[in-house]
Amino acid sequence: MAKTKITYTVQFIQDQISNKSLIVGARLPSVRQLATQLNYSISTVVEAYARLVAEGILESRKGSGYYVLGKIEPTLNTETPIQYQREIDPLWISRQSLEANKDTLKPGCGWLPSHWMPEQTIRKALKQAAKSERIFLTDYSKPNGHNELRQYIARKKELYNLKINLNQILITDSATQSIDLIFRNVLKAGDVILIDDPCYFNFRALIQAHGLKAVAIPFTEHGPDLAIFEQALNLQPKIYLTNSAIHNPTGAIVSLQTIYQISKLAEKFNFLIIEDDIFADFETTSAPRYAALTGFKQVIQIGSFTKTLSAAVRCGYIISEVQRIDALIDLRIATNFSHSHLNAEIIYQALIDSSYPKYLDGLKKHLLKTMNDTIRKLAELEIHPWIIPTAGIFLWCKLPDGIHATDLSKLCLKYDVILAPGNSFSQTENAGQFMRFNVAQCIDQKVFDVLALALSALKNIEIGKEDG
Repeated sequence: MAKTKITYTVQFIQDQISNKSLIVGARLPSVRQLATQLNYSISTVVEAYARLVAEGILESRKGSGYYVLGKIEPTLNTETPIQYQREIDPLWISRQSLEANKDTLKPGCGWLPSHWMPEQTIRKALKQAAKSERIFLTDYSKPNGHNELRQYIARKKELYNLKINLNQILITDSATQSIDLIFRNVLKAGDVILIDDPCYFNFRALIQAHGLKAVAIPFTEHGPDLAIFEQALNLQPKIYLTNSAIHNPTGAIVSLQTIYQISKLAEKFNFLIIEDDIFADFETTSAPRYAALTGFKQVIQIGSFTKTLSAAVRCGYIISEVQRIDALIDLRIATNFSHSHLNAEIIYQALIDSSYPKYLDGLKKHLLKTMNDTIRKLAELEIHPWIIPTAGIFLWCKLPDGIHATDLSKLCLKYDVILAPGNSFSQTENAGQFMRFNVAQCIDQKVFDVLALALSALKNIEIGKEDG
């Protein structure tokens, strides 16, 4: 972002303090004097002084002027360096991706590049939100959350043959918070929960945080293995946690038959299905949903707007029976009191802007081309997708024989390329030869160059072992 005159003025004063032209206790030039010196307006200098006062650098003395309150210490590099030797765990990918510098490539992360996001739509939404009612800017939200956003969600769900009362929707701050609330409400430490293998790694992290016992069900191209799923019901699970539609990390879509069978088992054995619908806006054709087939007696649906709108403006939701939503509201009030009403308003304004549907259409076309390009480039490295997804951003890929995803990930990290090794997604840790690629983050040729270099190095090591 370009520096303003106010920013330059602030920096000018800070530099004066740093080089000791102004010492602690020194009086600064008057507003008028400094404005004349810098050839800026008086209002610019007033605002610069006010900011420095707010930061505790200057002190304003009534009738006397502005004084240096303290000296500016040199900025220390307090960022945690990327831990190359950290073991691959459910949070490995997130930590590396979030801690990475701007030059690091992130084909292993789970979000779109920032320049792919609808920045102008968000900026416009921010302006609209600034003009909204005072309640959105200053007050707590109502227990269920933003009314118009809930109406929007209800209308969108009609596309999946879901008729939803507004009292069935709870606005949260993220999909992750939604799962956390549900776990707190439904489960206690030691309870059994079923997950796909592989599954989204943060599911595993949340399960660990709550002290739950995860039972992994092998995931096929049509959904969870039904025979093994039914066997696992002997363990009396309370919840089955999975994705709606586009599966993370495989990109597969669960068949209607599988959804029907799982739904019948949920009714018979009285466990809840949490379906994470976070990738809905990536769909090119609507996939079947558990909630659409069986309703909300056995299903809790969650979602957010992070993947296609903004990761900075956090906002999610939960859809379930009214009674369960009421219980979740009580829990949310007890633990977090309210959600960000302002975030919800910004998201709502972005969603109803005419530019958003156009953006989604363009995004899906771009992703399709990018996915095909990525598949082709990976094939040249003998890396092949488990299935070819019909939509979304993920490829779940098999690495060449003899190559372990953990070794490849750690080696590529040294070249500033962050990957997503398979065992981060696997409760049974049987995905050591698999890697998840985010095609939207594979645009830079450096990704494939580093992969080629690392693969060659690892193959040479294996050859050396054989020769030895």
